[in-house]
Amino acid sequence: MARLFNSYIIVDWSASSKPATGKDSIWIGAYVPDARLRLTFRASNPETRAKALEQLKDLIDRLTHRGDRILLGFDFPLGFPKGASAALNLKGDTPRQAMADFLSKELKDKPDNSNNRFALAARMNRIISEGPFPFWGCPKRDALTTLSIKKAREHGPEDIPEYRLSEKAAIKSKKGKPQPVWKIAYAGAVGGQSMTGIPVVEKLRQDFPSMKLWPFDLPLAPLSDDDLENVSVVACEVYPSMLPADVKTTEYRDESQVRVMAEHFAKLDESGDLARLFQASADLTEDDKSAISGEEGWILGV
Repeated sequence: MARLFNSYIIVDWSASSKPATGKDSIWIGAYVPDARLRLTFRASNPETRAKALEQLKDLIDRLTHRGDRILLGFDFPLGFPKGASAALNLKGDTPRQAMADFLSKELKDKPDNSNNRFALAARMNRIISEGPFPFWGCPKRDALTTLSIKKAREHGPEDIPEYRLSEKAAIKSKKGKPQPVWKIAYAGAVGGQSMTGIPVVEKLRQDFPSMKLWPFDLPLAPLSDDDLENVSVVACEVYPSMLPADVKTTEYRDESQVRVMAEHFAKLDESGDLARLFQASADLTEDDKSAISGEEGWILGV
């Protein structure tokens, strides 16, 4: 069986407010064919999100121009829990697109990595609950009446869920303990990464019209060549921590994670087992699938 993809790019994102390299910074891992068509891994470590975007554009442009089809994985949620867009009174073609458009417009991210994610989260909290809920986590200097340093309260049955369906599935299947998107600071906080990362994904979609976002633009089903006709890039959410660590002595942990994940998907693609991962869990209801495809998204491999 032929591969679905030629190249595999995994991005470990960061919401850092300052330029940073090394530990807990942005790593772009590219597992791509060399001149002899052998898959070879290379990693880059841009110090800002602006530089990361430019590197991704250049890499994708080079690979697609030579005819590669790319699997592009980001290590942050590409959507929010069901009901988030409605709670913010957002309008769009889908709840997920409405949220993406909102963040693309309202998230201010400067070339030096300074950004307004805490102020924006406080504003979103005010709209949703008129208090410090559901977003939480920030430095003391950024705390407001609508954004607290610590989690303000637990989610109730009438609230937007704390976790997306994919995160619940990952926890249930013991593939990891993903953090909720509402946590926007401290160790493992993916909320800030989503707030700063989703606008970058949207910019890439604008620059590369043949790029599709799974499972929003592609079926929540085993992927086939027919699904990928005229598609050059499939972008999706990944969760590197679900795979065993394999840190070489010369690597940072984040660097090793993007390598291991890229190699993992390439190996599955080679054996013909990657396509089935795009169907997600077999026990999903139709309502679940609608929420996943329209708003929440899914972690590839969960």
